Amino acid sequence: MWLGFLSIVGVLLALDLGVLHRKQKEIGVRESLVLSAGYIVLGVSFAGLVWWQLGETAGIQYLTGFVVEKSLALDNVFVIALIFGFFAVPRQYQHRVLFWGILGVIVLRAIMIAVGATLVAEFAWVLYVFAAFLILTGIKMLALGDKETDLSKNPVLKLIRRRLRVTDDLHGERFVVKLPDPKTGRLVRYMTPLFLALILIEIADVIFAVDSVPAIFAITTDPYIVYTSNIFAILGLRALYFALAAVLHRFAYLKQALAVLLIFIGSKIFVADLLGLEKFPAVWSLGATFAILASGIAYSLWRTRDALPSVKGES
Repeated sequence: MWLGFLSIVGVLLALDLGVLHRKQKEIGVRESLVLSAGYIVLGVSFAGLVWWQLGETAGIQYLTGFVVEKSLALDNVFVIALIFGFFAVPRQYQHRVLFWGILGVIVLRAIMIAVGATLVAEFAWVLYVFAAFLILTGIKMLALGDKETDLSKNPVLKLIRRRLRVTDDLHGERFVVKLPDPKTGRLVRYMTPLFLALILIEIADVIFAVDSVPAIFAITTDPYIVYTSNIFAILGLRALYFALAAVLHRFAYLKQALAVLLIFIGSKIFVADLLGLEKFPAVWSLGATFAILASGIAYSLWRTRDALPSVKGES
C-alpha cells in the first residue's frame, strides 16, 4: 500500500511538471478550478481504497483527516498570497515556486509525521499534549483575529539579506543568478526574490505543520492514514491557491472556523475520556468537521455577498 501510494504521488508530480506545466505560463482561474477539483476527487477516492483495504473506521478516519488537512491548508493560501504580494511575484512565475515548495513539504511532513508517530507509540500521553496544544492554538487564533503579518520585519528574511547577496529585482523564473560584484567586478551568485519567496513558503509550512500534524494525530495514530491524508491534501494546494487567490476576500471568516475546528479536534480526546469512550466515534468527528467548515464558509460568503470579485473571467 505504501508503494502504491508513493507511485501515485510520483506519477502526479511528473504529470504536473513534465506535461501540464512544462512551460512557464500564467495559470488561469478556470484551469486552477479544474486541477483543484481533480486533486480533491483523487484524495476523496483514495478514501475508498483505504476503506477497502483497512476497514470502515480507517476509511472514515482518512476522510476526516483529509478534510481537516485540506481546510487547514486554506490558511496557507492566505500566507502564500501575502508572500507573493510582498515580493511582487508575477502569476506566471508563482507555479514554479509552489511546485518546489510542495516537494519540500512532502519531505518535511514525512519527517515530522515519523517523529510524531514514534513519540505517540512510545509515550501515549503525548496525544494529550497534542490535544492541549490544538486547543490553545485555536483560542489564540480566535483572539488574534485577522491581524496581518509584516514580512519586512521577518527575522529569517533579515538574516538572509544580511548574510547573502540578494538582487532587488526578479530575473525571470530563476532562483539564483550570476552578476558582477560591485567591488571586484567578478561574477558571483546572487539569490533572487523568487528564492526568498520559496524559503518563506517552506518556513510557513513548517509553522502550519506544527498545527496540522497534531490535528491528524488527534484523529488517528496510524502513520499510513496520517501521511496519505496529509499529502493528498497538500498536493492540490498549488492548484487551490490559483483558484482562490482572486477571491480570498470572500472567505473573511474562515480563519475563525478553522480555530473552532482546532479546538474541537483537540477537545475530542478529553471528551472521550469524560464519556468513558475508548475513542471519539469517527462518524461523529467527520460530521462535526463538515458542520464547522460549512458554517464558516457559508457565513463568510453571506457577510461578503456584496463584494465584487477582483478577477473577471480568466481563461
